[in-house]
Amino acid sequence: MSIAKVRDGAQPVLVISDRCDGDPIGILPCPVPLRYALPHRFCPEEYQQAPLIVLDDPSYADFVLRRMPLRPGLIIVLADPDDASVYPRAAAIGAEAVLRTGGDVSWLRLRLHEATGCQYVPWGALLTGSRNAPPP
Repeated sequence: MSIAKVRDGAQPVLVISDRCDGDPIGILPCPVPLRYALPHRFCPEEYQQAPLIVLDDPSYADFVLRRMPLRPGLIIVLADPDDASVYPRAAAIGAEAVLRTGGDVSWLRLRLHEATGCQYVPWGALLTGSRNAPPP
């Protein structure tokens, strides 16, 4: 069992993706509140109020057509590790980071927690953790 506590009134992280699978950016399970939206379906208020925006790279073209204003807290998640063209695209929309799926998503998880104020307590690991694990 785990407990996630989010600061009062916190908005969910906005994940913009046109992919239909349940985890387009590879972070589930995640205790941080997430709101998934198609690139043409989120409203400008959601975009401005979200503490963090995670954009799935295949949705980039549709996202740019929306002409959303630059804002801090925009992260692009890239599926193709050999696509160097993502960096100029990221700079054009003011992204603070480009991450690759399939790799270590620890930094993204920490960034999600920090942005939402989510405090996650892994009770299962604390109560039944491995004997090789360091003490909490």
